[in-house]
Amino acid sequence: MSKFKTKFVDFFKLIFPSTGLELVVFLFFLVCYGYLGSYIAIHYKIIFDDRIPYDAYFSFDNRAIVLSGGSVERHPFSYYFFNWIRGLALFFSHGKMDGNFRFALAWFSNITVSLSVLQIFKYLKNIIKLPLVLNFLLILFFGAFSTTLLLSFTPENFTYTLFLLTLFHHYAAIKLKKEQKIPALVLAFSGISIGGITITNIAKIFIPTAFEKDIFKNWKKFGNVVLRVLFTIICFVLLYLNRLDFKYKQIFNKTSEQYEKFSSVKSTPTWDMILSYFFGGNILFSNFIIRDKHNTQGFDYKGIIMDVYSSWGPYIFILILLILIFWSYFRNFKNKLVQVIMISFLMDIIIHCIMKFGLHTAYIYGGHFVFVYPLLLGWLFYSYKESPKMLSFLTAVFCILFIYLITNNYLRMTEFFWFLNKYY
Repeated sequence: MSKFKTKFVDFFKLIFPSTGLELVVFLFFLVCYGYLGSYIAIHYKIIFDDRIPYDAYFSFDNRAIVLSGGSVERHPFSYYFFNWIRGLALFFSHGKMDGNFRFALAWFSNITVSLSVLQIFKYLKNIIKLPLVLNFLLILFFGAFSTTLLLSFTPENFTYTLFLLTLFHHYAAIKLKKEQKIPALVLAFSGISIGGITITNIAKIFIPTAFEKDIFKNWKKFGNVVLRVLFTIICFVLLYLNRLDFKYKQIFNKTSEQYEKFSSVKSTPTWDMILSYFFGGNILFSNFIIRDKHNTQGFDYKGIIMDVYSSWGPYIFILILLILIFWSYFRNFKNKLVQVIMISFLMDIIIHCIMKFGLHTAYIYGGHFVFVYPLLLGWLFYSYKESPKMLSFLTAVFCILFIYLITNNYLRMTEFFWFLNKYY
């Protein structure tokens, strides 16, 4: 019983603030995001309007996700999760989908994203062991990303995926640093929860197992990894097929349809979509476009989406940031924790940039990978801890990027509020 109690306490210490400093970080973002989300929920209807099925802002499917969890092919088990979320929100709003309902949904997102930022802070502080000043700068940088700002009040799959992936990366880093294996039950639970919300992400939970100590030198350890992976896959597949009433052909048919639908946009050059939407739009807001939408039942509404960048400034920002990211990767190439982060990021690059799935709206997928930026920047700073001049240079470059990010995203958010005031 004492062992179980210890694991239970450790689990809560992993997720929630466990020191005074961590509590301050969590409360800071909770207040900032809470004010933003509360204001939008109370004064506007855009977070949830029963007449608007999807695409009210930046291609998010708020209503569909809240009511159904999304398509079963891409989001196998999110139906059950959002039943719980919706039920709690309705309890708070006394059964009405009104302002109180939106307020509750916004606060669920706010708490989740604040916990995600906390996971990044814990990783930087406990795994990389950066100086606190750099820790604070990096989480403020991450906290001001377009993805984290939008997800902080948006009830979407990406909101909860962001938290689960940051939590898993932090947990896996702890295990790898201690040269311990990830238990089979933890791996299975992670696969079901992370892959259950977005199916493609299930592959990411297997990456850390490839870097466990001596698995390619010891057949017993290799076999143990294989068994844990197979156990996770079997659990996931059986639950998934049960969710589909074992109509497995539906998976292939729907997946093929969705791939054709979300990967055939040719109106914008591929290189520009990669820079402006995939690498850029998740961090730095681009220009906005307002489009006419309708719900096929006679209700017309306005939707706002992102356009490609229209000036050289954002492109330079993104290119410099990517140089720093890949610089960090090659500088720390032999670091298994960095390899885990980068391989995870590479999977999203393959899906969206090479296979082009959803590339024209890649800015909505940031919850799957945007957290790699502060982590890889943290490892870059760490690699030059014994070189004051280079560390000063990197800090100066980072601060310039930070100021540009804050300025750009603040101005773009004022445009977003203009849109809300005019139409919602």
